[in-house]
Amino acid sequence: MPDVRLASPQGKWILLTTVLGSSMALLDSTVVNVALPRIGRDLDANLSALQWTVNAYMVTLAGLILLGGALGDRFGRRKVFVVGVVWFAVASLLCGIAPNAGVLIAARALQGVGGALLTPGSLALIQASFHPDDRGRAVGLWSGFGGVGAAVGPFVGGWLVDGPGWRWVFLLNVPLALLCVPVALRHVPESGDQRAHGRFDVLGAVLGALALALVTYALIEASAGGAVVAVSAVAGLAAAVAFVLVERHRPDPMMPTDIFASRQFTAVNLVTLCVYAALGGFFFLAVLQFQVVVGYSALAAGTALLPTTVLMLLLSARSGELADRIGPRIPLTVGPLLCAAGMLLMLRVGPGASYPADVLPALLVLGLGMVTLVAPLTATVLGSVSVVRAGLASGINNAAARAAGLMAVAALPLLAGMGEEAYREPAAFDTAFGKAMGWCAGALVAGAVIAAAVVRRPPPDCRRPECLRHGGMTAPPLEGEPVRKKLP
Repeated sequence: MPDVRLASPQGKWILLTTVLGSSMALLDSTVVNVALPRIGRDLDANLSALQWTVNAYMVTLAGLILLGGALGDRFGRRKVFVVGVVWFAVASLLCGIAPNAGVLIAARALQGVGGALLTPGSLALIQASFHPDDRGRAVGLWSGFGGVGAAVGPFVGGWLVDGPGWRWVFLLNVPLALLCVPVALRHVPESGDQRAHGRFDVLGAVLGALALALVTYALIEASAGGAVVAVSAVAGLAAAVAFVLVERHRPDPMMPTDIFASRQFTAVNLVTLCVYAALGGFFFLAVLQFQVVVGYSALAAGTALLPTTVLMLLLSARSGELADRIGPRIPLTVGPLLCAAGMLLMLRVGPGASYPADVLPALLVLGLGMVTLVAPLTATVLGSVSVVRAGLASGINNAAARAAGLMAVAALPLLAGMGEEAYREPAAFDTAFGKAMGWCAGALVAGAVIAAAVVRRPPPDCRRPECLRHGGMTAPPLEGEPVRKKLP
């Protein structure tokens, strides 16, 4: 059994290491959006290049995150976590010195690979290292500090963009890694899963990432038309079908398709797709709306989003407790509807908008909706499968949320009629933003309908979430596998 106590010096070092590692990926997912307008101007990039700046990272992260967790179980969680941190830092350095948009996009894809290695390992190291009596408090501190990092991320990002420049949004990861890696190697015990066996599902991971990349390309470039776009769309769908077939017939699949035999699990993942598509699209476009249309600086745009994260930090645990008492169906129905109302309130945010009268009410309603749904969603995912598959279920749900977000970033500008230079034309962007909010609200309403029709209370003996406070906006918290006694 793991035996490190939280109050010991080693316990504090382990907590510091995991917080630093997860904060690198969490900060990156929230900070980069704030820098997009400045990146576009400095690199003379059009809207599709900005979409790829976000989505190149998400494609590799979503496609490889399940494989990253499996690598940690097999070769050692600390080892894979450290490799992920180093990889992420090197890719961040490449982002920071990128001379043009093409190099930046390629470096962002490499960042996603590093994120897929370090993200699953962060919580897994806590679960595998701490004594069972201290594990719950350690996870609570880890998620709380991570939430604080998510809250200050857009503020720090805005300050860097307005001050030293957008490149420091990426370069900031390098000193964090230089601090994280030596501490991990010195103080974090190695752990793994002695039950892990069989071949890695590399083919499944490649097909999944390829399908996401090709479909994303087709959506982003669809307005230009042409044979290449059509071929990419068809090839992406073919890769998706091949992914499902491979996962169905492999002896050790990355994503066992039989897990979807649970009607509840399938329904909750459909809700996840609807919710995180809307949220991913919103957080991509909102910071552009604040800067391009309302006239905020990068710092003001990043700070404007702070209420949603603060509400998540303060109220997520209580929301989870409420859902335990009344069941998940009501929170998973009401939460998306509140988020949809927040999206529609954003229609009031245009030229000359007042933050207290126009922006803040929309963000408060949106934040309350997120508070209402995120913790119950995680609990329902874990409760819809057997305890031994809870970690796998969480990983699939997390990957689905990230895939939904990247598809939204690719599709929303197309659906809203945004041209390549839209972010340089305030009036045109404002009109398209309003249409995009309508699409986001529609997706949220669809999620609420699915939840109301299908979601039911999980059995009382199911696995419960360990991460009760969550400040991330791009995906639900990633829960690890239950920790068992090591085999002799």
